[in-house]
Amino acid sequence: MAIIFFSSCGGQNTPSKVEAPGGEKTAKDRVLETGADILQDKSPLSRFNTYLDGFHFYNGNPKAQMEAHHYVQQLNEDMHQAIIFDGNGKDAKIMGIEYIISESLFRKLPEEEKKLWHSHQYEVKSGTLIAPGIPDAAEHELMEKLVSTYGKTIHTWHTDQERTLPVGSPMIMMGFTKDGQIHPHLVEERDKRFGVSTAKTREQRKDIAAPPVVGGANAWEGGEIRQFTITNKADSAVHKHQIN
Repeated sequence: MAIIFFSSCGGQNTPSKVEAPGGEKTAKDRVLETGADILQDKSPLSRFNTYLDGFHFYNGNPKAQMEAHHYVQQLNEDMHQAIIFDGNGKDAKIMGIEYIISESLFRKLPEEEKKLWHSHQYEVKSGTLIAPGIPDAAEHELMEKLVSTYGKTIHTWHTDQERTLPVGSPMIMMGFTKDGQIHPHLVEERDKRFGVSTAKTREQRKDIAAPPVVGGANAWEGGEIRQFTITNKADSAVHKHQIN
């Protein structure tokens, strides 16, 4: 499947929830930015050419949820990488990253490593994962590929908590696996903004074959929670990053 590039997201821009503290850019800053934009090569960034919109929650706290805007690069047939933003406008903040691998690669991971990964089966089949702005047929083909993949997601800036700086510990994120888990208002607000219907999309994806989720993924469902902590080696104290 070829990577698809479209410049339009197919709906209104989603603003960032926070404004970073600091002074306005100076005229000199703007001149330097303009020059760098024209003169410098940005090959790695130019390869992030697919846009996906979905939802995440903090591993260990399924009620703490947020919309996530993924800008994705396909490295090869079995692996993608994504930069995750809290919006799709010019003020968007980088929330984190996600690595996406095929089922064949996931099966080869050590059992403990698998507990850090989540499946994309439900996200695809439920219609909650979308690729805004591309034709239905192209999106359907893309989702046929993603339905059997697995993601490892880490958020570094918790703007959903209205944190204006990337403070605290990075957090491992998970994806939803069943109906009734995601806050309905998040989906409703997203659908309105993009002019889409998750319910209609779900119907359109009924024909997408969904292989069973490989054991080890979505370990949170069985109470196997893995999360980052900040450790003070001086006194061996461990400080857990709290999410409201």
